[in-house]
Amino acid sequence: MAEFLTHHRKKLFIVFLISALLMVGLCAQLGFLMIARSDHYSKMADELHKRERTIKAARGEIVDRNGTVIAANRTVCTVSVIHNQVTEPEKVIRELVRILELPEPEVRKKVEKWSSREIIRTNVEKSVGDQIMNLGLSGVKVDEDYKRYYPYGSLASKVLGFTGADNQGIIGLEVMYERYLKGRDGLILTTSDAKGTELQNAAEERVEPVPGNTLTVSLDVNIQKYAEQAAYQVMEKKGAKAVSVIVMNPRNGEIYAMVNVPEFDLNDPFTLNVESGGLTGTELQDARNKMWRNRCINDTYEPGSTFKIITAAAGLEAGVVHLDDRFSCPGFRIVEDRKIRCHKIGGHGGETFLQGAMNSCNPVFIDVGARLGVDSFYHYFEQFGLLGKTGIDLPGEAATIMHKKENMGLVELATVSFGQSFQITPIQLITTASSIINGGRRITPHFAMNVESTDGTYYQKFSYPERMGVVSEATSETMRYILEQVVAEGSGKRAKLPGYRVGGKTATSEKLPRSLKKYISSFLGFAPADDPQVIALITIDEPVGIYYGGTIAAPVVADIFSNILPYLDITSVSETD
Repeated sequence: MAEFLTHHRKKLFIVFLISALLMVGLCAQLGFLMIARSDHYSKMADELHKRERTIKAARGEIVDRNGTVIAANRTVCTVSVIHNQVTEPEKVIRELVRILELPEPEVRKKVEKWSSREIIRTNVEKSVGDQIMNLGLSGVKVDEDYKRYYPYGSLASKVLGFTGADNQGIIGLEVMYERYLKGRDGLILTTSDAKGTELQNAAEERVEPVPGNTLTVSLDVNIQKYAEQAAYQVMEKKGAKAVSVIVMNPRNGEIYAMVNVPEFDLNDPFTLNVESGGLTGTELQDARNKMWRNRCINDTYEPGSTFKIITAAAGLEAGVVHLDDRFSCPGFRIVEDRKIRCHKIGGHGGETFLQGAMNSCNPVFIDVGARLGVDSFYHYFEQFGLLGKTGIDLPGEAATIMHKKENMGLVELATVSFGQSFQITPIQLITTASSIINGGRRITPHFAMNVESTDGTYYQKFSYPERMGVVSEATSETMRYILEQVVAEGSGKRAKLPGYRVGGKTATSEKLPRSLKKYISSFLGFAPADDPQVIALITIDEPVGIYYGGTIAAPVVADIFSNILPYLDITSVSETD
């Protein structure tokens, strides 16, 4: 019996000892948590009782070169509910359904959902938000937000781009300069009890939002309006599919206007600008993507005779042709097994190189291309920057589609010489032409000029690369003279403007497949011809009836110049006499 009691005493002692050690350990751990880790767990406890709501930052404005606001913000509201704070759920559901005009099941689901915060609706007009706030519904929060607003509607829509529901840039300059425009959101911090109910008398902490920077761009609202008006007029008159216009400073690459009509409404960017009945979801999105495309930079086309500017400049720079060189045009050239025709069926007969340029004679430029040869032609493509991209500050720029050097035979060389069998973007063409007429500096076309914070503490001016020596000053001067003669007495004479010296080149290119007999008419012009300060390129896609560039495109550029040259304070010849 004694041994039995002793055995159990030992067991009890061991259990007691283990319990005592556990208690000591727990007390030690508790002491450690209460003393050494008290700050950490106090902070965790505080966080459990904190609720935060975002204060949206105002997106930076976009202004044109004169300070005119072309992308701004409109104050709207975000309506949300906090479940644990709702004391009258049926009343909240009823009022939100009535005021916001939302389906009752949708609102009920969100109000009755156990979560820290449920957003009922964003982008609510401020007057509507104020109406909800004035009801004093417990658990319903109305926070100020911002919605992008474009004062000029569709003006330069494919350049500016637009923002999504979260006010983030989607296309155009809005997405390209997102990091400068977006700003930094603020916070409202409140305290709640264990049930999540906001404490009425608790202090509220605020972290103020930082608005985005103001972006100044080279666009000029007035020049953009002139160009858009002219583009819409010729599109309607000629029943064209689309019209694009670029107006740029050839000295530094600043773009004054970029038009792609039909444009779309920036304040309603998801509504198509054409009839959209019967489209499926995928078809509708494809149609929107097509509507948003900036043809000036996203699409390539065969430039036709405007590319003769490049062929002429290469020939002059290489010394294989001179202004008074003689050529003969019987109306065609035989190249290997191919008969390539001139636009004048009977031919131009005997003519100098200058006359061939004025007449836009294909055989003359085929001969210049042959004199250059493939190796030399490719050398000048690279020197002029044609085989790369311009580097314009817009997303999605397409590259030139050119024959590989090893695949370029005599026929390909001949067709490329007068602007066929390859494709280029309008922005690449006007940029290369600018480099040829401005003394030989390869400039970078661009929009952004500078960004500045609203409080003036931050300022950044953008700079863009330039490359010297594209052509010599002598070649540039000769090209300016040739292109002035094209307008004065040649194929571009419909671009004449009384009182101004204008240079330029016409083009009429046939779209692929050629069996469809559809054309793109274009004209590239600049002024003053002896000292270019503005250059413009228009492309008219699939005009109905007469489609020659010299007939329908050249007058449009003349009309644009008649408005913008005086506006830019570019003096006429009569004023300098």
